[in-house]
Amino acid sequence: MTGDTMPGIETPSPPSDPRLLLLDPRDNVLVATARIRAGETIAVGGMRVSMPADLPLGHKLARVDIAPGAKVLKYGAPIGSATVAIRAGDHAHVHNIRSDYTPTYHLDDAKPRDGGAS
Repeated sequence: MTGDTMPGIETPSPPSDPRLLLLDPRDNVLVATARIRAGETIAVGGMRVSMPADLPLGHKLARVDIAPGAKVLKYGAPIGSATVAIRAGDHAHVHNIRSDYTPTYHLDDAKPRDGGAS
């Protein structure tokens, strides 16, 4: 079985910043256990990534490249679909993921739809 992995045997993943939590080995996202500040350079799956903006506590970061339409996996289960290509190390959130189960809301959704009259 050259180049294949044995069924049921997990291959170790490259190291990531200790503030990023892998909840399940099948996940394609990592979860921030602490705020990561804009400008910091962190390890994600063995590569170095410079953070363009703050990553808040509890938010997700792509562990690997995720293609548009691909399932986003957290806890080993699909939580949504990528709406655009998400590169490894990118913030994965409502701006690039659509929930498969519940509507994704934005602050703009709270604005009245009748031209401002309430």
